[in-house]
Amino acid sequence: MPKTPSTPSITADYVQRVTDDLSVNRSEQERVRAELARLQEELIRLEESEQVLTKVQEVLGTTPKQTAKKGKASKTAAVPAARRSNSKAGATTGRKTSKKATSSKKPGEPTWLELTTAHLTGQNEPKSAAEVSSALTEAHPERAVQVTVVRNTLEQGVAQGLFVRSKQGRSVFYSPAVAVSAQPGA
Repeated sequence: MPKTPSTPSITADYVQRVTDDLSVNRSEQERVRAELARLQEELIRLEESEQVLTKVQEVLGTTPKQTAKKGKASKTAAVPAARRSNSKAGATTGRKTSKKATSSKKPGEPTWLELTTAHLTGQNEPKSAAEVSSALTEAHPERAVQVTVVRNTLEQGVAQGLFVRSKQGRSVFYSPAVAVSAQPGA
């Protein structure tokens, strides 16, 4: 008879353990799903950045694409096949457009960094990348101005200490660094 009372307590212990394990499992699934979603968003941002940088690299005339593709191939296990085919299609069209892009920029023309620095030093208030690109479009109609190129150039200037980035809500504004505006006056 002692076996009868112990059987329900063992069963109750197992039921409690399984319930606890199931709860932990579900919470861990939610955590992993949230992390996966964050990583997928980061991957999308990185792929978009890669496309912009590849186009800039093609415009500059340096194309070590084979090393970039080899490095990317080891990480493509999580990327859907459609993305790989799109990047190959983009790479072939990018080569064709790079000839047009390089032919539109003449030797001796100022770089994007020089153009954005000249524009921002003449301003007395911070400007967004869209405002800077529209001003550069008006000032230089012969050059194909893209907001993403201007934004990357502005971020390059921030990294070099030429510009200061300020955020207001979700908007990002750029202004010349104090040292840049002090040098021409001194």
